[in-house]
Amino acid sequence: MATPEVRPDTTLRLERTIAAPREKVFAAWTQAEAVARWFAPGAAYKCAVPALEARPGGVYRIEMAHSGGNVHYVGGVYREVVAPSRLVFTWAWEKNPERGETLVTVELFEEGAGTRLVLTHELFPSIEVRDSHKAGWCGGLDQMAKIMEPQS
Repeated sequence: MATPEVRPDTTLRLERTIAAPREKVFAAWTQAEAVARWFAPGAAYKCAVPALEARPGGVYRIEMAHSGGNVHYVGGVYREVVAPSRLVFTWAWEKNPERGETLVTVELFEEGAGTRLVLTHELFPSIEVRDSHKAGWCGGLDQMAKIMEPQS
């Protein structure tokens, strides 16, 4: 199989401002129990994180169980871990190898009392696969923002 190339039309880029310090947002990406709280496309999913070694060369595996019975497994390897500002990791669906291995970069920037999160997910084999991931990432990032909101 040919190695996918970075193309603007198959690259997903999302930005969110999270009402939490950068260190807390970074921890939400690098601690298994924190990831399990937000890393799902919506309320119909329960998330478990049986493996998460946030270090270069470390692996992660995430299970997303839908209330309808389907379970989705995604995993990969961390390429860069620069606390509290940057993560780069591979991404591959266990049950959909035809989607190939893609690459996720998460960048965190201080913005006032909060954090600007920039997520870039690239190397998708098609626009359709890119678009199917957009809904999932948006749902998860919305969940993260909700969890991180200061309690009044």
